[in-house]
Amino acid sequence: MFKRILRWLILGGTLFFLAKALKDNWYSVVAIQIDEAGWAILSIATGVTLLAHTWAGLVWTWVLRELKAPVPTFDFIQVYLKTNIAKYLPGNVWHHWGRIVAAKKAQVPTGVATLSVLLEPLLMAAAATVVIVLFGNQFTALTDNTIVQIMQVLLLIVVLCIFHPRFLNPILSFLQKLKLKNKKTGSTEESSESTTSLRLERYPLKPLLGELTFLVLRASGFILTVFALAPVQLHQLPILLSAFSLAWLLGLITPGAPGGLGVFEATAIVILQYHFPSALVISAAALYRLISIFAESAGAALAFADERLTINF
Repeated sequence: MFKRILRWLILGGTLFFLAKALKDNWYSVVAIQIDEAGWAILSIATGVTLLAHTWAGLVWTWVLRELKAPVPTFDFIQVYLKTNIAKYLPGNVWHHWGRIVAAKKAQVPTGVATLSVLLEPLLMAAAATVVIVLFGNQFTALTDNTIVQIMQVLLLIVVLCIFHPRFLNPILSFLQKLKLKNKKTGSTEESSESTTSLRLERYPLKPLLGELTFLVLRASGFILTVFALAPVQLHQLPILLSAFSLAWLLGLITPGAPGGLGVFEATAIVILQYHFPSALVISAAALYRLISIFAESAGAALAFADERLTINF
């Protein structure tokens, strides 16, 4: 009950903030014009965003391989794209559920499939944290504070160490033992899956770098969206990259925000309004949300269409 109330409070608060920001800057927002070059740049931003989601599907197959569950790469990229749009459904878990079901159909143990969809967003969050730590001093007034710099380095070390097998495997072992202890009855399939050891054999460097690439691609789509509305200087790229990463990360981890809807936009506006005109930031955030949804929908549609063609032929 408390979680449900908290989700509605977060959603209501972010929507109220966005509505007020739009109201205060309405005339400036509607005054923004997009020329032919701008529309071309927005098209490129859409393509880059679609590429980012396709790349994320590839990285998911890498995560499964790290867990000793090799899967057909192309088929599972299709699964990722088809389920991606489900993150906008209430609960923000249905895209994960769809991937677990698809993995089980491919004879991947339930525990491994579940762990893969848990590790994937964690690796994404770690990649976002890396970017924030490296470029986050762009939007803080304490850039010359030695203590802050030391804290940033320590945070980076902690985030990178979390995924080391020496730290992660004991946690996985504890969770697996807890599951076995609580399970009183189960089918033969469940019993065999329970004996499957969930552990990493090595540091998941390749998936982590893959998620870092995914985040840079997503940020590039956002930067291109801003560029379609107004010129962007080279020295402004770090603030756009770090602001996007923080806004995206908060949207990922905030309950009650399917797909980060509202939270991403509100965070981007709060951070970037001190570096860019508010109307520009509001317009870019809204446009990029539309671009993201369109790219995710197009990815799902293309995956379904390709699956149909493969079946027919």
